[in-house]
Amino acid sequence: MSAGRIVVSGGSGLIGRALVRELLADGHEVVVLSRDPGRAAGSAPGARAVAWDAATAGAWQAEVDGARAVVHLAGDNLAEGRWTVAKKERILRSRVDSGRALAAAVVAAKRPPQVLVQAAGVGYYGRGGDEIFTEASPPGGDFVAGVCTQWEAATAAVETRGVRRVILRSGVVLAARGGALPRMVLPYRLFAGGRLGSGRQWMSWVHLADEVAAFRFALERDDVAGALNLASPNPQRNADFGRTLGRVLRRPSRFPVPSFVLRLLLGEMSTVVLDGQRVAPTRLLDAGFAFRFAELEPALRDLLA
Repeated sequence: MSAGRIVVSGGSGLIGRALVRELLADGHEVVVLSRDPGRAAGSAPGARAVAWDAATAGAWQAEVDGARAVVHLAGDNLAEGRWTVAKKERILRSRVDSGRALAAAVVAAKRPPQVLVQAAGVGYYGRGGDEIFTEASPPGGDFVAGVCTQWEAATAAVETRGVRRVILRSGVVLAARGGALPRMVLPYRLFAGGRLGSGRQWMSWVHLADEVAAFRFALERDDVAGALNLASPNPQRNADFGRTLGRVLRRPSRFPVPSFVLRLLLGEMSTVVLDGQRVAPTRLLDAGFAFRFAELEPALRDLLA
């Protein structure tokens, strides 16, 4: 993709910061939409931060008109706090309302962007057991699956303007700082690591470098559209993930956390940890995307060196 203006919602988050850095390095003008432009500007030096409320029309829409692309990453953090009724509403509304607002701006633009790339999650497939989910698999029926279904549908209107739309259903994004990995590492540092629950639940994961590379791939490849699973082709059972993490950290992995303890501590959110999904990145691989970190141990060694 030739250099141009790229509008990014959620640009101050884990994925957004890493993606914005690479887009700027490629010579793009990057506009970050944020409720807190001051914070966004500090976390993404070189980008231009513009205020929006992630729900309604405003002056920010002018940034979409004539932009080369839009990247939609905004959404309340699933893993922060217990899932109260209010929290679940924030999780849903932060994704759906922001997606609809962006789609409306694209539809209203005199010069709509060429592509909209949207974040989503493998939680779309619900509770999976040992079933392997591809992009052809139907959505699940639990809370997270319902959120993902509405999240993806929120931007569908852009296709009425001929805008290519790509949805990347990400697994657990592993990063050295931020996201889930530092929380996973802590008990191992304290010699108290081990499997969670039965340990048999599958964990679909992706290294942050591959996460960002896939977003760039989706932006640049004109023949890629629709939903794609974004997770390593080698998902791991929770117990195997823990053993590999212990080996990398040179720590034991023999202190399990029972399911009932996680349910007491986390409430309904424990389903994210205890259920999991076994996801195959079928369409991404078929399109020619090459994972830099397809195997878990080299990925963890790179992040925890």
